[in-house]
Amino acid sequence: MSDNRFLAAFGALAVLVSAACGSAPAPERARKTVKVGIILTYSGAEASIGEAIDRGAELFLRVNKETLLPDIDIQVIKRDETGPSPDIARRLAQELLVREQVQILTGGQWTPNVAAIAPLVTEAGVPYVVMSSGTASTTRLSPNLVRVGFTQWQHSYHLGKWAAANGITRVTTLVSDYASGVDAEDAFTAGFTEGGGAVVSKIRAPLRSADYVPFLERIRREKPQALYAFNPGGPEATRFIKAYDDLGLADAGIRLIGPAAIVPDDELKNMGEAALGVISSGHYSAAADRPANAAFIRAWREAYGEASVPSVFAIGGWDGMAAIVEVIRQQNGDITLARSQEILKNWSNPESPRGPVEIDPATRDVVHNIYIRRVEKTGDGLRNVEFATIPAVKDPWKELHPDAGAS
Repeated sequence: MSDNRFLAAFGALAVLVSAACGSAPAPERARKTVKVGIILTYSGAEASIGEAIDRGAELFLRVNKETLLPDIDIQVIKRDETGPSPDIARRLAQELLVREQVQILTGGQWTPNVAAIAPLVTEAGVPYVVMSSGTASTTRLSPNLVRVGFTQWQHSYHLGKWAAANGITRVTTLVSDYASGVDAEDAFTAGFTEGGGAVVSKIRAPLRSADYVPFLERIRREKPQALYAFNPGGPEATRFIKAYDDLGLADAGIRLIGPAAIVPDDELKNMGEAALGVISSGHYSAAADRPANAAFIRAWREAYGEASVPSVFAIGGWDGMAAIVEVIRQQNGDITLARSQEILKNWSNPESPRGPVEIDPATRDVVHNIYIRRVEKTGDGLRNVEFATIPAVKDPWKELHPDAGAS
């Protein structure tokens, strides 16, 4: 057979095969897997806070994963630090970084635990997305660390200024005695005294203190116009509110104010009417009238039940995972520290449930609105109703201390 006749025959055969079988399918793209380690408190007295952060992160993946990362799997590896336990947190981080070889670490519920983990992520060259840890200096613990949660200075400094501008002149402070509590005390005092207010006394209660009665009895004797209080939130906040009510401080004319953690949205049902009228400051309320929040609340209730309510901690999980997904998406799953840092330092979300949120590239800290809220009775029960907004708040402590321990 001549070459021309052979080629013609082969071409005819190819046409027949193509007609019989259809065009050959394109090869499937190889899927990639990115490992994300998350360390939170999943057991013990503060488990509700860790659960809220975890649920927020899981919900973001459930709602957005297939749209944003259709060809990439995220393997979330969870570890339980059991509470503010730096030694346990350090061991768990080593396990995730060395044995599991996670490419991104997140969580960050407790400042002492974050401080224990920070040197490890620096050494390993892994980005660390902190979803909580309200101590202002946290981001200076490692150049690899970015915070999407909040700082106590953002909440309490502006609450102090608001209180002084709204007729409150004499306040006693009562805070849990650990890093975030000290930050909260310092922040409120700074804002309040700048506005002309006077702090009658400062009291620090042991962390996880179940007995607030001795402290509140002293405050009742001092008779300030208001009590500024801070505790980690969760069931601790409910114990505190009930003690405040039982000792009759509200009836004695001593108003209660504080950052969002003292009246978490998910604890209001447990606090009951004892929480009515409490003024707080925070970056989120489940009662907020924003389209993005309405969509978030619908998704939350579908996932966790109609009676479930997200808190400020849940928003840290949601936005933290949003930032992590963006890091993975922009790198197509091939994670490097330098590129991750660049993405995280410039991350923003104008449609977060909390309102517009971004990262300040100079400090690697979150910038967002701060809302002044009041606990009110609504058709849905007790809610933190936002009634004033301070827009686009950077961390005031870093603005006052630009060179203090900067990394």
